[in-house]
Amino acid sequence: MIPSLKTIANKKLIGHHRTMSFQDNTTYTLWNRFMPMRNSIINAIGSDLYSVQFYAVDFFKNFNPNHPFEKWACKEVANFENIPDGMSTIEIPEGLYAVFYYKGDNTQAAEMYNYIFTDWLPKSEYQIDLRPHFEILGEAYKYNNPDSEEDIYIPIKLK
Repeated sequence: MIPSLKTIANKKLIGHHRTMSFQDNTTYTLWNRFMPMRNSIINAIGSDLYSVQFYAVDFFKNFNPNHPFEKWACKEVANFENIPDGMSTIEIPEGLYAVFYYKGDNTQAAEMYNYIFTDWLPKSEYQIDLRPHFEILGEAYKYNNPDSEEDIYIPIKLK
């Protein structure tokens, strides 16, 4: 699979976050907390949901499934006014991303990420940039469904 390359503008997001690891993955708990409150974000841009991850500088060079990272469940907003109680804000800075289209349920996602980090990225002229990774869960996203669709954004820069 060949990704499209996109330079995105700065994005403002509001949502919930948790620190977790791949070994102790609490994504389900994070989204269970966020989903009932998502409509309280009154200045949202569109209806897409964002799953955002912040990784340490050497996270992928010295990969260990027990290393912690921060994960967010959120929506893009026009500004940071009227932040719902219990929610926080983040920004994704402008930058270049490799965007991979993914279709399938969450059980097959590991294969896609394995391809991205062990095949596509090493063979490309790019390396990971230290910016957030994220997925856009749009109208075609269906939790744990083999027909689910999403876009995976990997921050990159030239080697």
